[in-house]
Amino acid sequence: MLESLRRIVQEVNNARDLEQALSIIVRRVKQAVGADVCSVYLNDYDNHRHILHATDGLRLDAVGRVRLELGRGLIGQVSERAEPINLDDAANHPRYECITDTGEERYHGFLGAPIIQNRKVLGVLVLRQRQRRHFGEDEVTFVMTLASQLAGAITFARTSGELVRLQDDGIPQRFLPGLAASPGIGIGHAVVVYPPADLDAVPDRRPEDLDAEAEEFRRAVREVAGDLDRFASRTQVHLRVEDMALFDAWRLMLESDTLIDGTLSRIRAGNWAPGALRETIADHARVFDAMDDAYLRERASDVRDLGRCILMHLQNRDTTPIQYASHTILVGEEISAMQIADVPREKLAGVVSTTGSGSSHVGILARGMGVPAAMGVSDLPVSRVEGREMVVDGYRGRVYVSPGPAVRSEYQRLAADDAALTSELQALSHLPADTTDGYTIPLYLNTGLVSESRPLGIEESAGVGLYRTELPFIVRDSFPSEAAQMSNYRHVLELFAPRPVTIRTLDIGGDKPLPYFPMHEANPFLGWRGIRITLDHPEIFLTQVRAVLRAAIGLDNLQLLLPMVSTVGEVDDALLLIQRAHDELLEEGYQVRMPPVGVMIEVPAAVYQAEALARRVDFLSVGTNDLTQYLLAVDRNNPHVAKLYNEYHPAVLRALLQILTGARLHGKEVSVCGEMAGDPLATFLLLGMGVHSLSMGAGSLLRVKKVIRSISRARAREVLKVALQCEDAGSVRRLLLDALETVGLGGLVRPGR
Repeated sequence: MLESLRRIVQEVNNARDLEQALSIIVRRVKQAVGADVCSVYLNDYDNHRHILHATDGLRLDAVGRVRLELGRGLIGQVSERAEPINLDDAANHPRYECITDTGEERYHGFLGAPIIQNRKVLGVLVLRQRQRRHFGEDEVTFVMTLASQLAGAITFARTSGELVRLQDDGIPQRFLPGLAASPGIGIGHAVVVYPPADLDAVPDRRPEDLDAEAEEFRRAVREVAGDLDRFASRTQVHLRVEDMALFDAWRLMLESDTLIDGTLSRIRAGNWAPGALRETIADHARVFDAMDDAYLRERASDVRDLGRCILMHLQNRDTTPIQYASHTILVGEEISAMQIADVPREKLAGVVSTTGSGSSHVGILARGMGVPAAMGVSDLPVSRVEGREMVVDGYRGRVYVSPGPAVRSEYQRLAADDAALTSELQALSHLPADTTDGYTIPLYLNTGLVSESRPLGIEESAGVGLYRTELPFIVRDSFPSEAAQMSNYRHVLELFAPRPVTIRTLDIGGDKPLPYFPMHEANPFLGWRGIRITLDHPEIFLTQVRAVLRAAIGLDNLQLLLPMVSTVGEVDDALLLIQRAHDELLEEGYQVRMPPVGVMIEVPAAVYQAEALARRVDFLSVGTNDLTQYLLAVDRNNPHVAKLYNEYHPAVLRALLQILTGARLHGKEVSVCGEMAGDPLATFLLLGMGVHSLSMGAGSLLRVKKVIRSISRARAREVLKVALQCEDAGSVRRLLLDALETVGLGGLVRPGR
């Protein structure tokens, strides 16, 4: 039966459409189980009925015509209970209803299995037997497994409009859910892209000439660097100068010691260039894959993209130029930045990927280019959408395939509204973030891309509220020297001077190991990370602090931030080390100054010690992403529990208030630097609480500024007061949506205004 299951699953996955998939299921399941009938009923919730969609054994003319009221009969009971029902004689069951149109009155044995996707019952797979029969446990498991295989096909059919054509009764079209990566509305036709070379398929092979093999690898790297330069040259017409930093980041990763030296050492050890490259890329990507931080984890895709590009040149493969439609929706399972750059900007209407998130380089590039994007659209069958019309809702991460006239018309209207909103936001550039009653709340930038020559949002921000220092450590084969670190920090400090730059000390360990400093932990979320590892290795911490202090000489715009603090003892120890580095540098003749030092509030323990922490440092900065995860015990990147992650949870709001209360007792300022800071909805809450500044990604600066300039601080306090009376996150969100609509800004968080 296991072999039958494998073959049927393969056939279903290769089916060209839902009708064929249903036909395969009913025919093959009937044969495998030895039943007399196999049928599929699908639930039509909009019209409150179960519809017979396929059968092998009942009258074929009943397909599409037999429709049960939702909840009626044994089909209804299977759907309600969301679990299988196995009966020797269905006719004796109180819920049994005989449907003469199908000819089923001759049958007794009954097995019904629910077809479930994301907790919703989409339909029922039914087996019937003329004689009395109780189906075996293996048979029930077999049928349940095949029912689950149908769920994805049914979901796609609803979205693409295929199910509408099968039913021919005009039920509303569905969308495929994903992650919002770049706001906007994109309407066009799908062009599917795929990796140009398959690294995983490369075997190990001993080369005849090691020196020649090494030179071939170096040649391929040079050619990829040339490709990057050409793509950057083509794209710079449509990007701001600061957006082009993404190509600098790719160049640095391409030329990193880990990639070059790692591959060359494997070649010298006796593997040919493609095999050595495969192992180097796998090792490097594995480090990023293991990270909890979504931004850093997305770098694994960049590493693999580079590996594929190098392999393509090693294999001397010339790809046929892709013909792009006038309104191209670029679709793929893992799209690279270079594939986006290959599309003429005037033809690129949207980007859709089945993997990734808004923090991937693809998402960042899409935002920089102003292209709507949805990532992580996992239900999209990429192989079946080439040439289909698509709508990308970048606000909500929704994708519509083959939209009907009503959906298309509505999104065309929303796209026009969106264009007007974008034009309106640009008018806010360089204006202060002042409320209507004269209160100013500075908006800072979260940054830290490798080799950013000019970070996104540099002109618009009041400075840097969070500069991540991890990536320059990760792309190397050893800890960077004090001089190398100082050069990097000096660049960003000079770039923003005299505006303040808050540099977070090294936040590695546990979920973010370095390739040359491996760690293996059973539970990295609660492991050796952040301040814990740097205090255990003061030589690492002191080197970094010395580099930062030296970089700030003559600029005096530096602020230091300590990550993952959970005890006051950690702060005391860190402050002593910072003072030690400061004193040592003075003794060595460097004219350094002691910078303001702050603490990141990311764990619940720090919330309850906010007052004690504020007594010791100069400011507090709240990392709402980690704080929310720890408070709610939810990994937001885990699809099974991601729905539970919500920054509007009453516990999160009360934690923020407690932090502010503790800081206020000692006159210390509080900044918010998590995703909540860049959410226009949350602006009401944070402004009402009295947060002193917000730090966010570049794409959120103007949207948040628009909210601030449209409301008073008094109004924000009123909204906060009502929000604190709510008992669940959904109620808080609805309140904030109403508040945003009241000032005419609903279009900031959804298409249309």
